[in-house]
Amino acid sequence: MRALHVITGLGVGGAEQQLRLLLRHLPLTCDVVTLTNPGSVAEGLAADGVRVSHLGMAGNRDLGALPRLARLIRRGGYDLVHTHLYRACLYGRIAARLAGVRAVVATEHSLGDSQMEGRPLTAGVRALYLAGERLGRVTVAVSPTVADRLTHWGVPRPRIAVVPNGIDLDRFRFDPVRRLRVRAELGLTDDAFVIGGIGRLAPGKRFDVLVHALARLPGDCRLLLAGGGAEEGALRRTAVEAGVADRVLFTGERPCVPDGSPGPDLPALASAMDVLASPSPEEAFGLAVIEALAAGLPVRYASCPAVEDLSPEAAPGARRVRGGADAYARALAEVRAAEPGPRTAPEAARHYRITRSAALLMDVYASALARTVPSSRSPQKVSPS
Repeated sequence: MRALHVITGLGVGGAEQQLRLLLRHLPLTCDVVTLTNPGSVAEGLAADGVRVSHLGMAGNRDLGALPRLARLIRRGGYDLVHTHLYRACLYGRIAARLAGVRAVVATEHSLGDSQMEGRPLTAGVRALYLAGERLGRVTVAVSPTVADRLTHWGVPRPRIAVVPNGIDLDRFRFDPVRRLRVRAELGLTDDAFVIGGIGRLAPGKRFDVLVHALARLPGDCRLLLAGGGAEEGALRRTAVEAGVADRVLFTGERPCVPDGSPGPDLPALASAMDVLASPSPEEAFGLAVIEALAAGLPVRYASCPAVEDLSPEAAPGARRVRGGADAYARALAEVRAAEPGPRTAPEAARHYRITRSAALLMDVYASALARTVPSSRSPQKVSPS
């Protein structure tokens, strides 16, 4: 079987890095086409031996991209097309049908209650999404929570499959030697209490809450923000205004898989942290939280369907925080005052291993090609396994 993955862009992001990790574990030949922005993840895919094409799409209304993409799909002789992210799902589904490929799968990575990929969920966005969804065979939700949101939107429940995001457990396993080395590289002392924040530096992630929380914490506390984005300048100004500019460290975009770029990657940065704080109020999965759990970190989060869809015993070190800077300052102070626990991965992290996600996706592919919908795919709450 030959499959083509169509994605909006390939800069460093959760969906983009998840695609690269997934392709390392799928037992079939896959190519990738990016509509725009062939960034560092495209370079990493190419280094993995994946053929990556850049469609050169000029904008959301570049309708000339449709025939270009349809020709690319037709020439490739693909059995299945898998689309990722809003724009690619819309254009990719249409182009696949124009090219004669009827086995079309789409993954919904980031549907929230009020926004998708940073755009408000207006009636127009919903109508366009549903019109495109009918051209595919299966819509993959990355969590039961997203499956419920899709159903509420109007996607028929039998057309939805749940395939959670996955992680490479071995790469995130805590290593005390790596912790010391990375802290030295970053200029962090061994006794500093390091609060981590991982993700795009965008307003919706609410990393400003962590900056203000840091100002309420003792001087030995540091904030390590691993990610890049347009909000970095504003966060730096907030840190200056809060009087903690010398206690906030910005690492820029960091991959979660090796790509040859200088500096520590995401698993290495996680080893240098003492706690992961995720104040984003609306998540589709909460990949950063699961990666932190895999590194043995305690986690304080505002929203994480990946944890909430499991039993409480699966992630005893993960606790929800409701509120703003004061609430996070109190929660983080409690972690700082407690005795550090063992840096071992809980059941929740093992539940989301990438090999399991890849196997589930192969089942989806098989059913899409066979035009069947297995009953085991109906979204529901899950317990650790």
